[in-house]
Amino acid sequence: MRPRLKEIYLKEIQPALKEQFKFKNIYMNPKIEKVVLNMGLGIDGNDSKILQSAQEDLAKIAGQKPIVTKFKKSIANFKTRQGTNAGLKVTIRKNKMYEFIDRLVNIALPRIKDFRGLSPNAFDKFGNYTLGIKEHIIFPEVSFDRADKVRGLDVIIVIKSRSKDHSLALLEKMNFPFIKKGDN
Repeated sequence: MRPRLKEIYLKEIQPALKEQFKFKNIYMNPKIEKVVLNMGLGIDGNDSKILQSAQEDLAKIAGQKPIVTKFKKSIANFKTRQGTNAGLKVTIRKNKMYEFIDRLVNIALPRIKDFRGLSPNAFDKFGNYTLGIKEHIIFPEVSFDRADKVRGLDVIIVIKSRSKDHSLALLEKMNFPFIKKGDN
């Protein structure tokens, strides 16, 4: 069974984008390729209990097991050693990706305290969108009582598109709550 957002994307968003940008076919449309979740642990990565707890939380959020990333270099000022644990990373594709984006937009983002919207300026030159979440406990899968520490989370949405404007139009059609010009 297809996820709800993928169904909406195929039936409504794709034809609307094709019409809006006057593309010759739907394959020229912007398309989300993958979503990457990244949780940096820093010094806490050396503690196996904290690492295990963070792994479980990220696995619940993403729906699949994260991999442990390592430091590539030793840097004395940051108190890092080469080869020690730096954080966790998950790459989500296909149906799980659409389910995650649906949960992010409709459930998690509205739960952020004092949320005013997402910045439309967070696109890179390729049209990918990056947002930072300060509290991973906004996701309903993570129990607030069981979480040992509130951690930050980076969400990178990798979009195959021709420009930033095409990527922005795609995410707006997927109901991402962007701040409009003139809103404070």
